[in-house]
Amino acid sequence: MATAIFPGRFDPVTIGHVDIVQRAAALFDNLIVAVYDLPTGPLFSTEERIQLFAQAVEDRPNVTVKSFKGLIVDFARQESAGVLVRGIRAVTGFEAEFDMALMNKRMAPEIESVYLMASLGHLFISGSRIREVARLGYDVTDLVPGHVAEALRTKLAANQAS
Repeated sequence: MATAIFPGRFDPVTIGHVDIVQRAAALFDNLIVAVYDLPTGPLFSTEERIQLFAQAVEDRPNVTVKSFKGLIVDFARQESAGVLVRGIRAVTGFEAEFDMALMNKRMAPEIESVYLMASLGHLFISGSRIREVARLGYDVTDLVPGHVAEALRTKLAANQAS
């Protein structure tokens, strides 16, 4: 059985992330969405990001959502995954992903990197852009799953009240 890992911050999960998961889940027997456990900085906690992503992919029986710390190649080995799945949105993203793939290959030659091009309608969507425009009052409902839009509104309202 081929197991793949789709790693990222997912702060927040977007419809672009969900699209990559749906497509990757069709290619691999098992797909693990690996949420990077950032100690500081994200809008949503690691547990919140895991819950938000798990709810977004609950209709995919071969997808699980877990957190990881440290090197993704170490997590992949721990999970017996032979593939890292990444999404690419633009040429600038390719450069960074290419560099990361080379380092991952150096550290773990047995693990392959597979890249899925973002769907045309999702090319401009990124978690950082979503956070930015949502903070400025833009309705991101059509850019993230519905429950994520609600979580963003709640989180941003709580942050403004503080």
